Amino acid sequence: MSDNSNPQPYLVFGAPRIEQAEIDEVTAVLRSGWLGTGPRVAQFEIDFGRFKGLAREHVAAVNSCTAALHLSLLAAGVGPGDEVITTPLTFCATVNSIIHAGATPVLADVAPDSMNIDPRQIERRIGPRTRAIIPVHFAGRPCAMDEIMALARSRGIVVIEDCAHAIEAEYKGRPTGTIGEFGCFSFYVTKNIVTGEGGMAICASAEAAQRVRRLALHGMSNDAWKRFGDSSYKHYDVVEAGFKYNMMDLQAALGLHQLARVQPYWEQRRALWARYQAAFRDLPVQLPAEPEADTRHAYHLYTLRVDAERTGLTRDAFLSAMSARSIGVGVHYRSLAGYSFYGDRFGWRKEDYPHAARIGDQTLSIPLSAKLEEGDIARVIDAVRTIALGATTR
Repeated sequence: MSDNSNPQPYLVFGAPRIEQAEIDEVTAVLRSGWLGTGPRVAQFEIDFGRFKGLAREHVAAVNSCTAALHLSLLAAGVGPGDEVITTPLTFCATVNSIIHAGATPVLADVAPDSMNIDPRQIERRIGPRTRAIIPVHFAGRPCAMDEIMALARSRGIVVIEDCAHAIEAEYKGRPTGTIGEFGCFSFYVTKNIVTGEGGMAICASAEAAQRVRRLALHGMSNDAWKRFGDSSYKHYDVVEAGFKYNMMDLQAALGLHQLARVQPYWEQRRALWARYQAAFRDLPVQLPAEPEADTRHAYHLYTLRVDAERTGLTRDAFLSAMSARSIGVGVHYRSLAGYSFYGDRFGWRKEDYPHAARIGDQTLSIPLSAKLEEGDIARVIDAVRTIALGATTR
């Protein structure tokens, strides 16, 4: 039980670090009168492209990673009758985007140590209707992209990288998102770069990026800045039925300064990740595997696995014990095959993906953020150790 005689403030899971530069930029946007898609979105695209080694012509800002995935699928020509292979250990948005594109999601189980999609399982699931593969770089750890790309290229399959956790990650010297034909990123409030809500699609083809950008704004040929900006009014054409997926300047105002500090924030999370590894090594819980050679881990999540037989309590009991100490926690993720909608629609069963099922029943994520101060870190470490060691002595 928590000690309510000396309550501590609630430690929000994934709380972002917001500095004065972002606040000033948002204020400037509000005063400018231009809140929608405009010059700051354009600059954010330029800066993010530069960060990934790409020209702006290959980059399209949108309002979420979900939108980026959906539009990348459409730009790749994926639609009804096609199948797309992805992992069961991901947020539901990954498979929902496949469904929204009119295609059928197909699951391939994960490797138990990396928690990333297993290329051998992908190969078993490839069929005549397979049009795309969406590998998810889980927790910031790059997938085995050499094997995945070899499978895809030998069969003419498109690869769309889900980089929601992996903004800074690299695989054998190549930035995540630039290995497949498309890379999709999230700037949700818990991510390594935040815009509140927001996402980005980067495309190997400039033509594909142009289509993603057009689809993100109703299929219109000109965005609002081009129509109403500081030059004369320009008429637009509607060339296809698009969506309302555009990013606002109000969001990009945050992202511009967050991106400028991506390296020091990554270094802080890397140091904290290593500190957790050392602090928990003697506990009866399973720690995340160390980063693979020739990769750069983004250190987006720090996940512990709680085996009831080994630890003496269930994952959910561990979650409750952390919450009782006013420490925010997450579950990343329960296996998608266990959710009722997908089971009813596609006949998925958890037992068909045993590694994802076991991980999904055991995993929990603890705070890992550049916002955490020394006292916060000490609280988290003390709570995990107290709960884990207390359970084994009962």
